[in-house]
Amino acid sequence: MLSYAITFLIIALIAGILGFGVIAGTAAMIAKVCFVIFLVLFIVSLFSGRKV
Repeated sequence: MLSYAITFLIIALIAGILGFGVIAGTAAMIAKVCFVIFLVLFIVSLFSGRKV
């Protein structure tokens, strides 16, 4: 999930540099959503992991 967020962030940066504003905005929004989902899943996995 984190790799998807990083990939879309790179796509957004490249599209922003080349002047494709709509594509850059969409890719940045997708990257933000993927990153938030990654954080939520990471926190849930920390708390629901094996207790030793």
